[in-house]
Amino acid sequence: MRYEKQLEQLLVQGIELETVIKKLKDQHIETPSWGYGNAGTRFKVFNDPGAARNIWEKIEDAALVHQLTGICPSIAIHIPWDVVDDFNELRDFAGNLEIKIGAINPNLFQEEEYKLGSITHPNLKIQKKALDHILECIKIMEIVDSRILNLWLPDGTNYPGQDSIRMRKQRMETNLEKIYDALPINVRMLIEYKLFEPALYMTDLSDWGFAYAMCQKLGSRAEVLVDIGHHAHGTNIEQIVAFLIDEGQLGGFHFNDRKYADDDLIAGTVNPLQLFLIYHEIVEAEKDPKKAENSKSIAFMIDQSPNIEPKVEGMIQTVINIQMAYAKALIVDSKTLHQAQQAGDLLEANRVLMGAFNTDVRPLLAYMRQEIGLKPDPIEAYCEYGYYEKAKIERCIQ
Repeated sequence: MRYEKQLEQLLVQGIELETVIKKLKDQHIETPSWGYGNAGTRFKVFNDPGAARNIWEKIEDAALVHQLTGICPSIAIHIPWDVVDDFNELRDFAGNLEIKIGAINPNLFQEEEYKLGSITHPNLKIQKKALDHILECIKIMEIVDSRILNLWLPDGTNYPGQDSIRMRKQRMETNLEKIYDALPINVRMLIEYKLFEPALYMTDLSDWGFAYAMCQKLGSRAEVLVDIGHHAHGTNIEQIVAFLIDEGQLGGFHFNDRKYADDDLIAGTVNPLQLFLIYHEIVEAEKDPKKAENSKSIAFMIDQSPNIEPKVEGMIQTVINIQMAYAKALIVDSKTLHQAQQAGDLLEANRVLMGAFNTDVRPLLAYMRQEIGLKPDPIEAYCEYGYYEKAKIERCIQ
């Protein structure tokens, strides 16, 4: 076996490889439709001739990512960017390519009327417009059998005194209740928060505490969505994750990475340690009989806006980086770690944790992929497939 020596080293460390490999096989990551099209910053969009031009091509790209990685069986879509005449047809098209339509993401930031907000807008007519859009998204969810509504509110103000902060909070609560009441019984609403942008003075849902408070008021099917890039510098995101898991309020993730602000970079390219520590908290909760149930329904989703990188290759790299973070979290020697923690041996505890982080898990992932009939290196397989070269030709015809 090509990776026998590396795997033997893990066995020597007492790692139960069969359990780890099974968990890696069961890992599910949802890719986003917007990650396959041309996108970028507010300054310029650099067009990629191989990028998907519509939702049909985005689904084809997502299906290839799943085919090469084996763990991406669904694609999140964005309304109205991905609107089609027949959503039954779209659902069937995805099914024929062996993936599903995942989370639905309403757009509340592009309409001219939303300049002063959407569901927190001071004008009732604008609030209703935003609410009607979200209710329409819920109808689409029923057609495509989506079980998650991702709700991000770009609402906020740019200047002190522009609007009443308390009144905006009350409008938000009122309209979120209407949305929650309209959800089918088998659907969850994940509430996303963001520190800033586009609102530059005050954002109505600016951090996890705001989102958590709203979810507590709404009910058990409202949970917090953690976007890795939506925090102030130095924020301990793994602490937020641990708290929300313990409270049963962690609904899901939007994985990405950033250096300065919400850059939507490939996850794990700037701060792989943070990604590992987040997964460590999830794995620890899975091992806790009292909290294991809280981690079962977490939705692991990618949210990145590719600007200069090739879209599909970039998405595959994101998936690989997330897989590596999870694999490293799975091989942490929890018994020794907990003993060191109980003994107050802080340096030994840190050494145990960092030992897992510094382990090369690529052989483990390669072995897992071969176990499910895939090539060991998804990037190499993608390049051999010649998909990008074909897409550049076919998608430049029009």
